[in-house]
Amino acid sequence: APARVMRVQELIPGVRLFDLRFSDPELARTFTWRPGQFVELSVFGVGEGPFSLPSSPTRSGILQLAIRRAGALTNFLFDHVNEGDEVGLRGPLGHGFPIERFVDQDVLLVAGGLGMVPIRGLLQYLIDVRHLFGRVVLLYGSRSPEQVLFREELETLIRRRDAEILLSVDATNGRPWSGREGVVTELLDDIKIDVGRTFAAACGPPVFYRFMLEKLVKRGFAKDRIFLSLERRMECGIGKCGHCAVGYTFTCLHGPVFSYWDAINLPELIYQ
Repeated sequence: APARVMRVQELIPGVRLFDLRFSDPELARTFTWRPGQFVELSVFGVGEGPFSLPSSPTRSGILQLAIRRAGALTNFLFDHVNEGDEVGLRGPLGHGFPIERFVDQDVLLVAGGLGMVPIRGLLQYLIDVRHLFGRVVLLYGSRSPEQVLFREELETLIRRRDAEILLSVDATNGRPWSGREGVVTELLDDIKIDVGRTFAAACGPPVFYRFMLEKLVKRGFAKDRIFLSLERRMECGIGKCGHCAVGYTFTCLHGPVFSYWDAINLPELIYQ
């Protein structure tokens, strides 16, 4: 369905946030999704690609996509698509986070690098219907202060106190930084967690999963209480092209959100 670009802003170098609104007012009003789902964005004559939704369905009307410059389609979006232009959107697609299971439970969100994109949508949702959940904790690690996505927004939330937010960077590179310096997994050591009543939701690059999953299990998390957003090589969004297949599992159809229990037998799903 056609959607108009309402606003474009730079989040960090090489990543922009596109605000989109469906051209059909009825669709703009009724379109909804589950945190963790994605859409296919298309530009006529250029191609289409899958992008996770970094905002919550509780904030309807505008659909946001955080897009990294990484290939022909994204180069075109960065160089030629401006406010007022139209693109195509298809979705929502895939399986999102099982938010019904999180009700009355504590939720630990863990993000590494660009993994903050789908985690932000879930964080917004948890905050917008805050009374349904117990503690909400976010641990987010980036390479450096200038690589922190949604930094101002997160700093505002830190002041609000309805979520516990801990930020870390691998190195400050001499930039001003009030968070921690070190890898994101170290933040886990700083918080008390009641693993029996906590669900964990994580997204990040392969090296992030390698250390984070081991640490969560060591802390006592059951594998069916850890959920991962794995956007591995998705292309068509409907299981046709085979790019994201691992065995009989298609990331786009069966995910992109998997429990660690479901993903553990498919290590190439997580670590490649």
